[in-house]
Amino acid sequence: MILAVDIGNSNVVIGGFENDKIEFTARIATDVSRTEEQYAVEIFQILHLYGYSAEKMEGAIISSVVPPLTTILKTALFTIIGKKPLVVGPGLKTGLNIKLDNPSSLGADRVADTVAAIHEYPLPLLVVDMGTATTMSVTNEKEEFVGGAIMPGLRLSLEALSSRASLLPHIDLNVPKNIIAKNTTDAMNSGMIYGTASMVDGMIDRMQQEMEKPLTVVATGGLSKCIVPHCTHKIIQDPNLLLKGLRILYYKNAK
Repeated sequence: MILAVDIGNSNVVIGGFENDKIEFTARIATDVSRTEEQYAVEIFQILHLYGYSAEKMEGAIISSVVPPLTTILKTALFTIIGKKPLVVGPGLKTGLNIKLDNPSSLGADRVADTVAAIHEYPLPLLVVDMGTATTMSVTNEKEEFVGGAIMPGLRLSLEALSSRASLLPHIDLNVPKNIIAKNTTDAMNSGMIYGTASMVDGMIDRMQQEMEKPLTVVATGGLSKCIVPHCTHKIIQDPNLLLKGLRILYYKNAK
C-alpha cells in the first residue's frame, strides 16, 4: 500500500492505495502550529483505525499548497513508515507539457488533478477543484496544460461576506427552497450556492468558446458536491481525483 497525502489550506487529506484501488480516505485539519510528532501520531492512528500497519507501507507521496507544512509532513511520514516520501514539485516526473508563462508556478494540486484526469477522461478537458480556492485547469487534446483560472472558494467567500458585512450573520451552507429568497440566511445561501454554480457554468461557457470546442468537465474538491448538482452543464464528479493523480505520480517516479 502507498499513502497519498494532499496538504490543502483547510485539510490534509490522506488516501491509502492498494495497487490502483483506493482503500480509505481520511481528513486532518490543516494546522501549521502542529509538530512533526503530532502529525505522525495522528497519521499512525488513522492507519491503525483502518487496519493497516505503518511499517508495511510501500511508500508515500505528498502534494502541498502550504509550504510550511511540507517538510513537517515529510518528516512525520518518514518517522512512521521509515521511507522518504516523494513530493510533487521540481524534479518529479509528471509527463505534463505545461504551457504557462512560468511552468514551475503551477500548483502541485493542479498537477495531480490534471495527471489523473488525463488518465481517466476524454480530452480536451477542464478540471474544477473546489476547496479553499476554486481552480479551473484546461488541458487540450495534445495533453498540454494550457492554463485556467483561480477564484475564491465557496467557504472563503462566505466567511469574507459574514466578517466584512456587519449585519450579515455567520451561517451554515444549506440549499434554500427558492433562488429568490425571503430572508437573510436563505438569501446568503442562494447567493453562495446558486451564484457559485452560475459562475462555474459561465466560466465553462467562456472557456469552451475560447478553446473553440466542447470540454469534458470534471469536478473535485470537498465543496464540489454542494455545487455540481445545481450547475446546468454536464459535470463529472470525482471526489478522489487528486489522490488518484498522486498514485499515478508515485509510480512514475518510484525506484
